[in-house]
Amino acid sequence: MLLALSAPAQKLRIEIEPRWGDAPLKLASPLALAQANDLTVSRLDGLLSELALQRTDGTWLESRDWFVFLSVEKRRLSASADGLPAQEFKAIRFRVELNAKLNSSDPQEWPAEHPLHPDVCGLHWGWRSGYVFLALEGHWSPASGTTGGYSYHLAGTNEAMMVELPVKFSGARPTTVRVGLDVAAILDRGNVLKESTSTHSRDGDPLARTLMERTTKSFRVLGVQIDLYQPVEPAPDVVRTLPTSATPYRLHISERLPKVNLPADNPLTVEGVALGRRLFHEPRLSRNNSQSCASCHEQSKAFTDGRAFSLGDSGQRGRRNSMPLVNLAWVKEFFWDGRAKSLRDQVLLPIQDSHEMNETLERVTAKLREDSSYRTAFNAAFGSPEISADRIALALEQFLLTLVSQESKFDRAARNLTQLTEQEKRGLQLFVTEHDPKRGLRGADCFHCHGGNLFSNHQFINNGLKPDANDSGHMETTKAESDRNKFKVPSLRNVALTAPYMHDGRFATLEEVIDHYNGALHRSATLDPNLAKHPEAGLGLSAEDKTALVAFLKTLTDEQFVSASTTTNQFTKTK
Repeated sequence: MLLALSAPAQKLRIEIEPRWGDAPLKLASPLALAQANDLTVSRLDGLLSELALQRTDGTWLESRDWFVFLSVEKRRLSASADGLPAQEFKAIRFRVELNAKLNSSDPQEWPAEHPLHPDVCGLHWGWRSGYVFLALEGHWSPASGTTGGYSYHLAGTNEAMMVELPVKFSGARPTTVRVGLDVAAILDRGNVLKESTSTHSRDGDPLARTLMERTTKSFRVLGVQIDLYQPVEPAPDVVRTLPTSATPYRLHISERLPKVNLPADNPLTVEGVALGRRLFHEPRLSRNNSQSCASCHEQSKAFTDGRAFSLGDSGQRGRRNSMPLVNLAWVKEFFWDGRAKSLRDQVLLPIQDSHEMNETLERVTAKLREDSSYRTAFNAAFGSPEISADRIALALEQFLLTLVSQESKFDRAARNLTQLTEQEKRGLQLFVTEHDPKRGLRGADCFHCHGGNLFSNHQFINNGLKPDANDSGHMETTKAESDRNKFKVPSLRNVALTAPYMHDGRFATLEEVIDHYNGALHRSATLDPNLAKHPEAGLGLSAEDKTALVAFLKTLTDEQFVSASTTTNQFTKTK
């Protein structure tokens, strides 16, 4: 699927988002109609081909061998094209069909995984020796109350379904274009049923021609994002088990971040995330109905609270500093000591902790059951109004998994949307350079614990702090002496906003943190080897070095992530 020109090459991804008007399209769910009859969509499959990009001078860059099998049920909703030249474009064009030669070719000759292989797309019309280009099927209930079906199959070789969409983007950067496909426009919001409940594109069929024309007008650009995103989609069999009231929720996670593996037994839905967000801000989770999760995890502070030690529902001091809630989809052990092994376990512990919200799960569920709006919300998210501790945990887990930070200056620089200053570049160089004077390497050696685009190795490390006799860290969970004074390595994303620092908030500024690592560390048997190898006198960073490091760390601030106007940031619903 290479475009005609090559280097410097980037990639374009087109994400198709099926809709019913302004709402997401949900298979097998009743749709809003222009008439009173119930209607559902059970199948939307199609074939795309011949992608072309229009340059600003009006000429077209045409693709070679670009074919896409589109399927809502199978969650095949994206298409890519490699080899974009560093040019500016103002439109995209593609066909919802194949040309006559391809349409009449032998389908068995395609490779096993090819979009045009019959076993992949299921759209080859064997008895007519051609393909169905768009299959739209479902059920409806006429006035008589009897449930009927409809089946619209668009095919033929008249090449009538050409789609052209204005959209500006640059081939110099990896780009994702989100394209909506409005099924309501194709079916005329259900009015097509008055004409016929089927068409198989026979010669002279006026309904087929009408549906083809509507199809070309049903696509529109929803947005452009300068990055490529992982296909974080629930599996088709998982989607089929969701309550009819729930809509799958798609996280847009950059491919520059590690591949993510979301919990299969708690698929994200629009309704589940919304319920989790509401619970996150619900003060009735605490004993005196005054403290919510958000009380200790403020969005403007990158979901921390700015205190050395968090305060409980009655002002009692907690044991440790509030950890930032960021990129939790990659975390496997939670809290500074790792005592929770899953996010759904983690969220219930602060509710019950006497130093924090100081409530019981029984009282929490009882309070929520008294609120009819919560019963409605739980029903939408889980398919029944039952309110339980397990469901509270699952909803909170869904919301917290959407807190992904990937839009900092550092990220924009990686996409060639901005540039780091010379000072910031120097800080980055120090950050990723090992300190090994014997080999001529003099760096800050930060990357061993904070490497990669997540800026954390998610391990438990003794980082040379003077120990507290009342807090042995990870050892409290494992009971192993080898884990004494080891604490979770937090992500450095948004670190400029999460002061004070360390598990006990002992450092007020980033400068103090750097001075700690630059100086003499507390030596013990569990001190991390990557720190123990440093000279006892410290790294010897200059004042300019330390200033550069702070400058680089500030490039990790994601203003979009901490914006009060949104809590789910750049994430979009599955359409």
